[in-house]
Formats: sequence, C-alpha cells, structure tokens
Amino acid sequence: MDKLIIQGGKVLCGDVLISGSKNAALPIMAATLLAMDNVTLSNVPHLKDVTTMMELLGQLGAKLVVDEKMNVQVDASYTNKFIAPYDLVKTMRASILVLGPLLTRFGQADVSLPGGCAIGTRPVDLHLKALKAMGAEIIVKNGYIKARCKNGRLQGRPLVFDTVTVTGTENILMAAVLAEGKTIIKNAAREPEVVDLANFLNTIGADVTGAGTSTIEVNGVERLTGGAYSVMPDRIEAGTYLTAGALTCGRVTVKRVKPENLLSLLCKFEEIGAALEIGEDWISLDMHGMRPQAVNISTAPYPAFPTDMQAQFMALNTVADGTSSVMETVFENRFMHVQELQRMGAQISVHGNTAMVSGIERLTGAQVMATDLRASASLILAGLAAEGETTVERIYHVDRGYERIEEKLSMLGADIKRCDG
Repeated sequence: MDKLIIQGGKVLCGDVLISGSKNAALPIMAATLLAMDNVTLSNVPHLKDVTTMMELLGQLGAKLVVDEKMNVQVDASYTNKFIAPYDLVKTMRASILVLGPLLTRFGQADVSLPGGCAIGTRPVDLHLKALKAMGAEIIVKNGYIKARCKNGRLQGRPLVFDTVTVTGTENILMAAVLAEGKTIIKNAAREPEVVDLANFLNTIGADVTGAGTSTIEVNGVERLTGGAYSVMPDRIEAGTYLTAGALTCGRVTVKRVKPENLLSLLCKFEEIGAALEIGEDWISLDMHGMRPQAVNISTAPYPAFPTDMQAQFMALNTVADGTSSVMETVFENRFMHVQELQRMGAQISVHGNTAMVSGIERLTGAQVMATDLRASASLILAGLAAEGETTVERIYHVDRGYERIEEKLSMLGADIKRCDG
C-alpha cells in the first residue's frame, strides 16, 4: 500500500495548475446516461473516484473512450443494465448519482446503498422521498434501492428538501430533466458544482433555471442530445494548495481557477494575514515569510465555509499564532484527523462538534494514518510544516480527490515522495 514520506520545513513557492473538479465531474459523468448521443467531457481529473465512475458506467453498458488528455467520450445509447453493484458503490458514495438518470430515462434502477468516506451519516432518504413524490415506486431490500417508474415518465412537481443536500439536489435535478411537466426544487444546494451540472444539462438540451440559488426550476423535455463540455476547476484543490503556501509561510499562485467560487476561503486567508492578488483565473497568496494568525471557522453549505476545507484549515491553525475554534456543522464524524495531528504535537481539544486549537510554532514529524479524503490532505499539509520526517499511510484516500498531489507539491519546493508499502 502506497505511502507519502515528507521532509518538512520547506517554504513553498511557485505556481500550480488546478485540475478539474472531482465533485463536478462525478455528477456530470452520471448525467451522460441521460443523453441519446455522444457526450465528450474535457478537464476531467485523473482520480480514483473518476475511474470508479467510468467503471460503473461501463458496467451499465455505456461505451467509453478516454484519450491521453483525459477527455472522456461517453455513448450511453448502449446502456442495457440498470444495476449499480455493491462492490463499486461501497467505494464511492457518488455512485448514488446514477439513480436519478437511470430511473427517469429507463424507468428502472437498482442501486446499492452507498459507502465512501466514513465521515458521518449522509442518508439518501431525501433522494428517495423526492423521487416517490415524482411517481417512483421504491423499496429498499437486501441493501439495494430498487426504483421503478411504471407509469411511463416521472411527473414534475414542486419539491422541498427538509435539509440542504448536494447529492440530493443533483439526483433530483437529473431526474427532473426528462420528467413530464415542471419540477421546482426548493431548499436546493447552491454549490458551484450544482451550477456546473445544470450548465452541462442545458448544453445537451435540458431546460434548467435557478441553479446557484435555493430554488431550481426544471421544465422536462422529451430527450437530451449529445455535446461537449469542460468541467469546472476544483475549488477544494485550489484551497488546499493555497493553504499549503500559508502554513509554510510561503507564496503560492493557483492557476486555472474561478476566484468567485472561493470567496469564503479568501476572506479567511486575509484574516490569517496573507497578501492576496486575484486575477480572472488565478489567485496568488503571499505570507511574506510571516507566521499565519489563528482563525475561527464554522462549516456550512455554500456559500459559507466548506466542510471539505475544514481539516486543511485545522492543520493551518495548529501552527498559527493564537487560539482558534473549528466548528463542524455538516458532518458529525469529521474530526478523525485530530488524533493523527496530535501525534505530531498539535494542541487540539474536541468538545462535541467544536475543536479548540492552540497554535504552536512547529509540529514534529511522525507516522500518521489517513482516515478519509480531506483528512489525508490535512496530514500532508501538517507534514509540510513539521520538523523532521512525516510518513502518511493509507494515501489511497488522497488519490480519490487529488491528482498527482506529490508532483504538484514537489514543483512548489516540497520534499515529498511516494513509496510502496
């Protein structure tokens, strides 16, 4: 099993190109099942989760062609199976996103209850409640969601989510594009990745308005065609590399980004004392050699501070000047990186959903173990700021969401290498 070995204490400086967004690519790939013709996706990141989604689409019968630039061509006209099996779904929760497309286009879907990172309860009951309201017959049996649409098409109707759910919004959005009539989704997720999915759906012939607000309206159409689409850049990857620059007192510029999608993060970077320059598709962070100031954060759905950056900012706060609080309001079990950071000397105490962090000047290298995707990123960042050698085990987690992370960090001046075993 691969691991990363990091010699800490290097000041990171330089430019890094940001890859396509994992959290946008996965629902868009699932949405290709809706298209009658070929779809070509560009700026698709080369990640474990993406290859898992490709494998799932292939098992459903879709034909895929991938070139050397990771342009992915999908022809879903060959789809002839409607089962998302446990052996794939257990490794990636985003597999649930094929439920809506399969049901609305083919009238049936058997999708295993999802797995993925062990960061807390993420129930799919909100998805199922909305699909039932649209006319689907659904039973959960033997670990599978068995959904059928026996009256031809799903029926558009007003829907209200009890709580904001990103994958729920995406699943119902995809189901609604081929439903009969108008669907109005209230309390919808506002994440940029939801907007990217809606933009893709409109590119292939859907009629979606309101994405990016809490109310999305979808006028169902008879069929969707094919087309070409470029996936948005990954705002979480961009935030992670900017954090790497901040906690090493360095200067990092991220390129091929959409700064307007990172406003909550940029405000926090200013609070820690970073000097920011922002262009049309780039952001430069410069600490001028100064230690970051501690900053309080509280996670919440977009446009607030993202839960996917909580672990990275906790790593930053461990070496910041001052005491900070980190409140996690989205997932109840997303502090599993705390014990590993404590192995490196971090001063952290957890009280319910809040962690109090007392910054110290320097962490010390240690052997640590990744427990989920973003936790693995936080441990890598901590290793960059630590004195001595840090070994991060179980880095298959990080490969689910970061493309060539050790190569990109090396280009910024980090001493980091991947090793077997």
